[in-house]
Amino acid sequence: MARNVPTELLRSFVAIVEAGSMAQATETIFLTQSALSLQMKRLEDVLQQKLFRRDGRRLILTPIGEELVNYARQLLALNDRIMSTLGQDSEPEPISVGMVQDFADTILPDVLGQFRLAHPRSRLVVRVGGSAELLEMFDRSRLDMVLCLGQHGDRSGARWDIVGRDSMAWIGDPGIAEQAELPLVLLEPPCRFRDAVLRVLTQERRDYRLVLETPNLPAMRAGVRGGLGISCRTRRFAMAEGLPTITSDTLPTVPEIETILVRRNHLSDAANDLGDLLAVAAGG
Repeated sequence: MARNVPTELLRSFVAIVEAGSMAQATETIFLTQSALSLQMKRLEDVLQQKLFRRDGRRLILTPIGEELVNYARQLLALNDRIMSTLGQDSEPEPISVGMVQDFADTILPDVLGQFRLAHPRSRLVVRVGGSAELLEMFDRSRLDMVLCLGQHGDRSGARWDIVGRDSMAWIGDPGIAEQAELPLVLLEPPCRFRDAVLRVLTQERRDYRLVLETPNLPAMRAGVRGGLGISCRTRRFAMAEGLPTITSDTLPTVPEIETILVRRNHLSDAANDLGDLLAVAAGG
C-alpha cells in the first residue's frame, strides 16, 4: 500500500531548514516550538529516517534530511500551484512585503491600486521600516520581498535587482547650511544616508553637531520641518514630503543611492506581479 507524506509536515520541515532553527521557524509557521518538535518526530516516523542530529543547541541535517529538502520544496511548490490554479474557493496565502518609508509615502498607493485590479482576491501584509530591519525579517522568512535602499549582498534562495537610482539630497532650511557648525538631524545607525553625510563632512573637514537622532523617519522629518537642523534623503522623498532641498555650494556633494528589490525564488504569480509593479514604480 502506498504511503503519503503529509504536506503540513514537509512545510514545517522546510520552514525549520530555511529559518535555521525551530525557535525562528515558529515566527513563520505560527506553531509553538514543542508542536514543531512533535511534527518532526512524526515526519521521521513516517519516513523511518533520522532527519536531524544535534550539535550542542544546533540542529544539523543528516544526509537523508539534506536530500529531503529538495524533494519537499518541489512537492510543496506543486501543491501550492494546484491550490492557486484550481482551489479558487480557498483563501490565498498573504503576500508579505517590506519597504522603506520613502516608497510607502510615494509609490505604494498607485501600486496597490494597480495590483488590486489584477488580483482582487489577493491578501497583502505590508511592513514599513529601515532597510536593515526589513532585510533581517526577510532572512528570517517573515517577508516575501523587500524594496530598500543601498546594496546589501546576495541572499540564499532569493534574487535582488537594482530597480532604480536616486540622488541623495540635503534637505531643510537653506539658511542653516551657512552656519559654521552644521546642526544635523539624522536617523540612528544603521543608515546609508547617515553614513554618507558623516563621511562627506569629515572628508571636507566641515564642523557639525548632532541635534536630533532618532530611529523613526517621521521624527526626523519633524526635526527638519521644525528647523532644528538639516538632513539628507532622496530627492523623491523630499518632493513627496514638500521639504526644501539645499543646493548651497557650502555643502559637500552627497552620492547617488540604488533602489534594490529583493524577492524570494518560487513566489506565486501574484507575488511576482506585485514585485514587477514595485520595480517599475521605484525606477520611475
